[in-house]
Amino acid sequence: MRKDVRILLVGEPKVGKTSLIMSLVSEEFPDEVPLRAEEITIPADVTPERVPTHIVDYSEAEQSDEQLYQEISKANVICIVYSVNNKKSIEKVTSHWIPLINERTDKDSRVPLILVGNKSDLVEHSSMETILPIMNQYSEIETCVECSAKNLKNISELFYYAQKAVLHPTGPLYSPEEKEMKSSCVKALTRIFKISDLDNDGILNDSELNFFQRTCFNIPLALQALEDVKNVVRKNLLDGVKDNGLTLKGFLFLHTLFIQRGRHETTWTVLRRFGYDDDLELTQEYLFPLLKIPPDCTTELNHNAYLFLQSVFDKHDKDRDCALSPDELKDLFKVFPYMPWGPDVNNTVCTNEQGWITYQGYLSQWTLTTYLDVQRCLEYLGYLGYSIIQEQESQAAAITVTRSKRIDLQKKQTQRSVFRCNVLGARDSGKSGFLQAFLGRNLARQNRIRDEHKSYYAISTTYVYGQEKYLLLHEVLPDFEFLSEADLACDVVCLVYDISNPHSFEYCAKVYKKHFIDSKTPCVIIGAKSDLHETRQYYSTSPLDFCRKHKLHPPQLFTCNTADAPSKDIYTKLTTMAMYPHMTQADLKNSTFWLRASVGATVFAVLGFAMYKALLKQR
Repeated sequence: MRKDVRILLVGEPKVGKTSLIMSLVSEEFPDEVPLRAEEITIPADVTPERVPTHIVDYSEAEQSDEQLYQEISKANVICIVYSVNNKKSIEKVTSHWIPLINERTDKDSRVPLILVGNKSDLVEHSSMETILPIMNQYSEIETCVECSAKNLKNISELFYYAQKAVLHPTGPLYSPEEKEMKSSCVKALTRIFKISDLDNDGILNDSELNFFQRTCFNIPLALQALEDVKNVVRKNLLDGVKDNGLTLKGFLFLHTLFIQRGRHETTWTVLRRFGYDDDLELTQEYLFPLLKIPPDCTTELNHNAYLFLQSVFDKHDKDRDCALSPDELKDLFKVFPYMPWGPDVNNTVCTNEQGWITYQGYLSQWTLTTYLDVQRCLEYLGYLGYSIIQEQESQAAAITVTRSKRIDLQKKQTQRSVFRCNVLGARDSGKSGFLQAFLGRNLARQNRIRDEHKSYYAISTTYVYGQEKYLLLHEVLPDFEFLSEADLACDVVCLVYDISNPHSFEYCAKVYKKHFIDSKTPCVIIGAKSDLHETRQYYSTSPLDFCRKHKLHPPQLFTCNTADAPSKDIYTKLTTMAMYPHMTQADLKNSTFWLRASVGATVFAVLGFAMYKALLKQR
């Protein structure tokens, strides 16, 4: 909502503009009236909307046209004052004042107008018959009010309406000509309905309506009040109530009714609570709350964020198959202004046989977004209404900023759950195959991936000592001369070569010697395509001798050309090395060490599958 409101009073001389201001301030009619009142600021604590309000007078005798134009451009709302006993001042409203104001304001963001009929104490009749056609002609006119500065009639109401016209404008919500809500308002309220429909059954039941009411207005609805609301909808709309709950049509009808009855503030309170500004766009403050991330720290989702995302998945997984079909995914993202996930996501995370993102894949993609682009994650959580549903100040409450990696190394332990492995290697060395194998795809499945849907990332879970961790693989393009800091910054490095190509290992050796020989980042060399005949590498030393010389783990042979899903042992090793970078190569070569780590992985993989089946049964 606006921080303050600026009200400008204009009109013909002698209509009582200055008297209105002075009567408001002193609560009595002034004996002597100056040509123009000084600008007045009413503090926030004495205004109904708790917003500071500046009231500005205009005098033709004291001010130039240029000064008037400046005041028009600064005003949030303009009161055009006429005298109810002076026909000429009424005519000037349409012949002079409205055209002048419209000339000086942008057509797309017209300043709201209030027509003020002063001196109602001097006549017995109302000017409304003359004024109503003018209101119907100009959509920027919010309302009209008759008042008297002399007997203080409707003075407070006049300035309240002016304030309300700024803070709760009709323009963005409703079209008086069409007598219906504008499409942008319908779109915003539809998103609000979908977020509030916690079980996604297309109806707001009593529990959901109460949560919505408490969220927006800080008070629950009494049972009778709930029934009264539904009865109003029932009487006016055939399909507004279904199974004793409010449908989207019923929800939109209620807000149309509020607006038509002058209760704009009700709809605006709801819109602002869900992050909308005066133009019905989600505010930058709502989508991108402040989040400080020190250097060398990473960002992860916390436990509450995962619970929230699980509930979002659950309410859209209609067929209960623990995967999101294209239609289910589309339904989930209806609260977004665009489709955030492209076809490459299906090749970044685990999918089922039909290529649909699984429950695990869905959480993995959220984990990846949080790690790589936390601002985008905050934006996405904002669209989903995280802070509202979780009753948090902002979606920044969903993020854990990890401690510096330097401290992890000093303490020889980490609290992080996501580890990045950069995968480097010459062209056609098998990097993409290595990424896709992590998602359980053998060569036959990989060959079905279209080039334009390829992803340079793969993320899934691994288990180390019984702890579930996320391993994020990133395929770095093999441009040896232009490896950036981002290409090199990671927790573990994977150097991949093709054992059947004699020129393949040279790239790995050169990259290691240039970038990683003095680094504290653990490195693993992978001999890919191990199902093919191994060829002697043309590099000066063999891969095995190179590893011995630089005290690296021996080359790990790997293939994704298997009948079933490729082995995941190597990924457990990579995660373990990322978690314990301080461990010496001697420790890492110790077979007991790997046995303990991988047994934990096997036990938890079996346990995880059992829990998955139990979850499926429960649902």
